[in-house]
Amino acid sequence: MTARSLQLRLALRTLAMVGGLWLLAALWTAWDARHELDELFDAHLSQSAALLVAQQSGGHGDDDGEAIEHALGGGRKGHPYERKVAFQVWHEGRLGAHSPNADGAPLSTLSEGFETIQYRGATWRLFAANGAEDDVQVYVAEQEEVRLDVLWPVLQGTFGPLLLVLPLVALSVWWSVRQGLAPLRELGEVLRQRAPQQLSPVALSDPAPTELQAPLDALNALLERTGRLIDGERRFTADAAHELRTPIAIVRTQAQVALGATDDAERRHALQSTIAGCDRAVHLVQQLLTLARLDGSAGQRAASVHDGAVMARRLLGELAPQALARGQTLELDAPDHCALAMDEALAAMLLRNLVDNALRYSPDGATVQVTIQAGPDGARWTVEDSGPGLSEADQARLGERFFRAGATQDQAGSGLGWSIVRRIAQAGGLGITLGRSARLGGLSVQVAWPPAA
Repeated sequence: MTARSLQLRLALRTLAMVGGLWLLAALWTAWDARHELDELFDAHLSQSAALLVAQQSGGHGDDDGEAIEHALGGGRKGHPYERKVAFQVWHEGRLGAHSPNADGAPLSTLSEGFETIQYRGATWRLFAANGAEDDVQVYVAEQEEVRLDVLWPVLQGTFGPLLLVLPLVALSVWWSVRQGLAPLRELGEVLRQRAPQQLSPVALSDPAPTELQAPLDALNALLERTGRLIDGERRFTADAAHELRTPIAIVRTQAQVALGATDDAERRHALQSTIAGCDRAVHLVQQLLTLARLDGSAGQRAASVHDGAVMARRLLGELAPQALARGQTLELDAPDHCALAMDEALAAMLLRNLVDNALRYSPDGATVQVTIQAGPDGARWTVEDSGPGLSEADQARLGERFFRAGATQDQAGSGLGWSIVRRIAQAGGLGITLGRSARLGGLSVQVAWPPAA
């Protein structure tokens, strides 16, 4: 079926099924009518033969044949089918009574029963009967054409009106399919007239049919998710513009100070502040790009099994210079191997942000410890520090974009690290628990990983 129109395909297939069933019914009816007609005519032949046998057994002589032949071939006005019916009565091997079109040799060699024969260029249905006591053999036959002449008027009377009704059936099917697809056309028109920024649920004038309700619900759910995404992106853009304004303003101010400075030390300090502001802006932009990629594709990235312990050792080695610059201690307690079922880049991003936050918001000389435990129920990462920790109110707000709990102006954070952590955990089905470290006294973050196959 190459038709692009759903209405046309449904109508054609329905008509094809209706036509096929109609044809099967017609063939069955014609076969049944022919069968019943054959039974009726065969019964008539049998009765006629029985009457002739009884007549000959009753003592009629050979002259009966001439009398019957004279009566049949006389000047009376007979039935048009008389020439299509033939009979012979044989008595002791001699032809007695017979029809004008059945003289001469016997019509058949059969002594009892029905037979189809070819006689005088036509097909005949013959019945043979005999009277054993008087040596009487009777043949009664009629042309098959007679049965067809009766069958065709019966079939015409039966199927003629049905053939006339078929166009009406086709129109009814077309109209029914068109009316049934009316809600689909209305949905297309409603969507065609909607503005691009209109994300409210789609509704039809009448209740949607059951088959259309599921796609309509899915469409409305998609519009709702799209609306939330657009609203989030609008807020994100506004917040990002606000956050970027601060480091840019700092860079501009320090650049102006450097231009107006007459002392080398003052100029050097201004230039160092300018570089720090640029570093903060670069870090913020990197976090923004990371979060944008997560929002777009984190849920679709294929999970792969990799060694989390090896990845953690490599990652903490990269962060060690940052800790040493502030006199901080970075510790790792991990087994030799720990299987994780997640995209390795996402897992590294999650751990990097947790450790980076702990280093940034802990004081100089603080201790940050990463503990990895592997078991049959999955892996558990714990990142804890000796910083001041967070209140329960601040812990509840962690994950809000650009929220920096307990941050001071000299801490070059962006408030996006926890948003990235929350987003990765949501995509990977990870459990995150916050609390106070019993050993170090600061913030403790536990990440629970599902078992890796």
